[in-house]
Amino acid sequence: MRWFFWDGFAAGAAQLSPEQRRAAAVAGSAHALHDGYTDLIYIMLPLWQAEFALSYAALGLLRSTFVGAMASLQIPAGVLSERLGAAFVLALGTCLAGLGYCLAGASSGFAMLLGALVIGGLGASAQHPIASSLVARAFAGPRSLKALGAYNFSGDLGKMTVPATLSLMLLAMPWRPALAILGGVGLAMAAVIFLFTPRFDRGRVATAPDAPAPDEGPRARGAFALLLAIGVLDSATRMGFLLFLPFVLTAKGASLQDVGLAMTLVFAGGATGKLACAFIGARIGAIATVWLTEALTAAGILALLPLPLPAALPLLPLVGIALNGTSSVLYGSVPDLVTAERRTRALSIFYTGTIGSGAVAPVLFGRAGDALGVVHAVVLVAAVALLTLPLAALLRPALARRYGAAAGF
Repeated sequence: MRWFFWDGFAAGAAQLSPEQRRAAAVAGSAHALHDGYTDLIYIMLPLWQAEFALSYAALGLLRSTFVGAMASLQIPAGVLSERLGAAFVLALGTCLAGLGYCLAGASSGFAMLLGALVIGGLGASAQHPIASSLVARAFAGPRSLKALGAYNFSGDLGKMTVPATLSLMLLAMPWRPALAILGGVGLAMAAVIFLFTPRFDRGRVATAPDAPAPDEGPRARGAFALLLAIGVLDSATRMGFLLFLPFVLTAKGASLQDVGLAMTLVFAGGATGKLACAFIGARIGAIATVWLTEALTAAGILALLPLPLPAALPLLPLVGIALNGTSSVLYGSVPDLVTAERRTRALSIFYTGTIGSGAVAPVLFGRAGDALGVVHAVVLVAAVALLTLPLAALLRPALARRYGAAAGF
């Protein structure tokens, strides 16, 4: 097993150990598969509507059920991994995610399909906290930030490749066997994950040279709460922007094809930003990177409003880089604020908060759009992005105690 971009970590540094390579490969592969499974639902919704005569409300329930199960069970999954081991729980989650799609392919009605997605969401809940904790356990200091950024990027690769694979399969076969095959991939991947996941000793964790142990007590909890608040606001900004972008472009005269191109440009920039900003963060520091990306996000969102369509489209990849890049730095900073024993649980809480924010934010911003209009709602989205800046400044002392000037800004 080998995840191609992880070799970049060896540039200018010691060669990666076999355990580090295995941890990176397992985490990246699991992230790609699970995120791909999550976005498969978008491809399937029209087919399920036609097959089962579903309303739009029922289709929304299918999507919400999967995401809700995934978000709400991440903390229990993290706790379970502390007792049963990361390899077992991550493999079990991957198995359940694959089984969910196998059952979805065999569904004879809405109720069975809903149950299948519950199982799939239950399995998907294990991936984020456990795989990211596995990477954080294998890599230390700035290398941990880079490794978690590449892990974050792998999810975007899965979002692009897995749904695209399903689309190609649907050209050659009905949707039921196509889902069964992709679900079977999850079952096979579960076995590979269980066999290849490194079994780290509980007492042995990668640490950066000369880095003090993270603080414990109220001050540490306060720093983690600040980081979580930044993550919640960042996720809300991202979901709010994506909600209103099609309407902003349509008001400029964009066609349906133009809107599709625009979303592709944003997502491509976002995937690039997740990887690039992790390396930028390792060089200039987490706080400086948050300030840079969030300020550019707000500026880019506001700049889109007056620009004509031909000028707005080239700006979208840059907005996507800033919009998504912050997340890699935030996820990568979690291990710096908690002790090794609390990493998995802390990452579980962090992912629950950010995913939950992404689910709630469109509803709140949608109400703001109804009340204020699209333009003013977009300005509000930009303002939410700027709220992260003072929070990042408050967080700086905690990271400075950990890495000194490397904290940035």
